[in-house]
Amino acid sequence: MTDAATPRRRGRPTRTETEAAPATRDRILDAAREEFSERGYEKTSVRGIAKAAGVDSALVHHYFGTKEQVFEAAIEVAFAPALAAPIAVEDGPLDMVGERLTRFLLGIWENPTTRTPLLAIVRSAVNNETAAAVFRRLIAAQLLRRIAGRLDLPDAELRAELAAAQLVGVAILRYVIKIEPLASADVERIVERVAPVVQGHLTAP
Repeated sequence: MTDAATPRRRGRPTRTETEAAPATRDRILDAAREEFSERGYEKTSVRGIAKAAGVDSALVHHYFGTKEQVFEAAIEVAFAPALAAPIAVEDGPLDMVGERLTRFLLGIWENPTTRTPLLAIVRSAVNNETAAAVFRRLIAAQLLRRIAGRLDLPDAELRAELAAAQLVGVAILRYVIKIEPLASADVERIVERVAPVVQGHLTAP
């Protein structure tokens, strides 16, 4: 936030702002994640993000472009922990990949620090087609194709998508809709039941 002594700068960034670009970009991204988390995609505006970051909206456009591009940059940072999922595919025997991947992704959802931005991403994607398109691009390009590339099996992309659908469905029912008894079930019990299904999607003949 700014006060009267430190008004928000307007227009294109000055030389000082350009030199401090990483810090400014990080501040804008932090504000964007908070705004999208609290308001969702449709109710969030570039002006609101700029106000929360203590900068002029022209700076948001300068560093990121449109609201859609700000959203994509913000969720890419928030989604970063999940992008390590392909490592779970290659780190160990293939006949245990379902358990490793299921445990890894549910672990991200179980952690309150990483769950909060993920909830904002999912809610925005469900309620807004623009946000959904951004989410699809991120999922397809940075997660599913990377997992598929490590399988070296027929129909690898379809297999990865089916496994992701299984895990995303569980996450939505447990953490977003909070349907019982799934919402309060022990996570180890969920892993025990879901991992074999994920394993089948990835490696079954």
